[in-house]
Amino acid sequence: MKNRKRGFSLVELLIVLAVIAALIATITPVALNAIRKSKATQVAQNLKTLASALENAAYVNGTHSSGYVKNPAGTAAVTLAELGRDIDDSLYGIEYTKTTNWAFEAIVYYSGTDVDTGMVEQVLRNATSTTDWNYSDLPDANKLGTSIPVTGQGMFYTFTFSVY
Repeated sequence: MKNRKRGFSLVELLIVLAVIAALIATITPVALNAIRKSKATQVAQNLKTLASALENAAYVNGTHSSGYVKNPAGTAAVTLAELGRDIDDSLYGIEYTKTTNWAFEAIVYYSGTDVDTGMVEQVLRNATSTTDWNYSDLPDANKLGTSIPVTGQGMFYTFTFSVY
């Protein structure tokens, strides 16, 4: 019998390292794409949630004759923090205005630069990026959160609703 030392040879270790490197190179783009997709989905969901929350607040709390949606106490205008929990008001905002006796036009927007706008548009079909956006400023708009950015990347979701 031969006396053989226990352990791995240098060639075997190099082969294992090469296989691990190939697996990492294969998985990294998939993981990065999943991270981008999850961020886009989060932004789209927040836009849609804020839109629904504003509409629901108008139905439940009512509106003031001057055109703003009341807060739950009915004493003042609803705030962004009252519409969405854990929504960063430096990145998200809402502008809305009363267009007729019962109808409202609203814009919910995200002004961050860390999201793939194309992916957000895939998740939320009615969302548009700032490069496509040509919506004029709402007259006498009620503003919640940051003001709409004039330049830069961002996402907008426009909708109308009626409160009877």
